[in-house]
Amino acid sequence: MNPIVLIPARLAATRLPGKPLLPIAGVPMVVQVWRRAREADVGPVVVATDDPRIAAAVEAEGGRAALTRADHPSGTDRIHEALELVDPDGRHDTVVNLQGDLPTVDPRIVGAALLPLADPDVAMSTLAAVIARAEERADPNVVKLVGSEVAPGRLRALYFTRATAPWGDGPLHHHIGLYAFRRAALRRFVALPPSPLERREKLEQLRALEAGMRIDAMVVDTVPLGVDNPAELARARAILEPA
Repeated sequence: MNPIVLIPARLAATRLPGKPLLPIAGVPMVVQVWRRAREADVGPVVVATDDPRIAAAVEAEGGRAALTRADHPSGTDRIHEALELVDPDGRHDTVVNLQGDLPTVDPRIVGAALLPLADPDVAMSTLAAVIARAEERADPNVVKLVGSEVAPGRLRALYFTRATAPWGDGPLHHHIGLYAFRRAALRRFVALPPSPLERREKLEQLRALEAGMRIDAMVVDTVPLGVDNPAELARARAILEPA
């Protein structure tokens, strides 16, 4: 594999306006995510954005950014455009989609997301973690991955849901929204229309499952903090800023 890491970032967040440029430990949030991606050392890193201010912040740090259209319905669509802009010759056959609001992500799990793609039957891969906090089992904001174990620490995804699933005794898995795609799978995915279950659950990855695309997940022991509101921003600052 010859991976590239793409980080989608846009300013139009409603719950936390200007999110990618909010400072954490002296630099914009998107720069912190870019640093974690560089530390993962799996391939070149590019920030995909529709705003020149985000691009300028990344480039000021020595990074690379690709300016994309502003009308993309999702970050996946944005990284697809960015991939074609920065790699029109198709040198990179694998794409990691690292969300731009994960400033505390452990770089080790970025590489872990690529492991299932060693299996030629897997189109996309992602991550999951065993839910340890009882309150998360019924929290609709915690997406659950329902899967079958195909190897130690690796699941084949059968479904993703906001409900508490599966039923009965046993672990539940918190889905972590970090993806790796085969390039052809990414191209196919963005060409598909939103699927019925995707619309119902408001989970984009269900589009792939409904289209028969196989998704496998590595089980990891850490869940990155997603920053979507002021309280989560304060937590990220507490983690990354020196005491």
